[in-house]
Amino acid sequence: MSVRELVVLGTASQVPTRHRNHNGYLLRWDGEGLLFDPGEGTQRQMLRAGVAAHDLHRICITHFHGDHSLGVAGVIQRINLDQVPHPVAAHYPAGGQRFFERLRYATAYRERARIEEQPVTADGVVAATPAYTLEARKLSHPVESFGYRLTEPDGRRMLPERLAALGITGPDVGRIQREGELRGVRLDEVSEPRRGQRFAFVMDTRLCDGVHALAEGCDMLVIESTFLNEDESLAVEHGHLTAGQAAAAARDAGVRHLVLTHFSQRYHDPSLFEAQARAAGFTGELTVAHDLVRVPLPKRP
Repeated sequence: MSVRELVVLGTASQVPTRHRNHNGYLLRWDGEGLLFDPGEGTQRQMLRAGVAAHDLHRICITHFHGDHSLGVAGVIQRINLDQVPHPVAAHYPAGGQRFFERLRYATAYRERARIEEQPVTADGVVAATPAYTLEARKLSHPVESFGYRLTEPDGRRMLPERLAALGITGPDVGRIQREGELRGVRLDEVSEPRRGQRFAFVMDTRLCDGVHALAEGCDMLVIESTFLNEDESLAVEHGHLTAGQAAAAARDAGVRHLVLTHFSQRYHDPSLFEAQARAAGFTGELTVAHDLVRVPLPKRP
């Protein structure tokens, strides 16, 4: 059975707390796992969440600040220790190549796995598979930063009642899907368009074109909300978003499920982030993330 869910490994911003680990987010997408921004302690959080090195197929790093990347060393060494048999792609800002190399070879270990370095140089597609397209968009932060967007191809949903009425059953269902027509019956007579699901991951950034492009029409948007609205001047100064800004961007983009994360240690009441997101007019599903929570992608409409 296919699984599409977000496993939250850490939700702190620059400084971890007793209750929040540094960043780390695993997107389970059917049979693949995409690990976003593994901060310090990610390997242990994976253990606590029941995530194995064998579950990882891609590592996507938005930028090279420590809370988003210091866990790369441990994760890559664990991939090698466990001898993961499939290649693991690594996507990261090309300008941080030296940081990635330092993290990848931070200490001595035996390389037994295949890590495919795929640095991101500009906006656009960074990976295309039959199951999805992965894109990157530049964000606005003091260091080079990219957000990521995963898009499933559009398809068609078969209509059982129409198939039965026209006598199409068993293997013939697959045949009409492949060929587009069967015994004079067209595919569009027994199916309807099915929009591909969309997921976006937006970390440290001010509001910018990249935020809006990544969020547009997403079923799930995982986005930083480091500050509360009253500290907007700090957010702008340090290249971050407030809860209200993140929620307004999600509202305008038509996001179905908003996941807020990356919280400053200065705040102790998570409900304030929810209140400000709702005050900004976001009416969809909303999760104020905490460590080790699992958030399923919303069912198709």
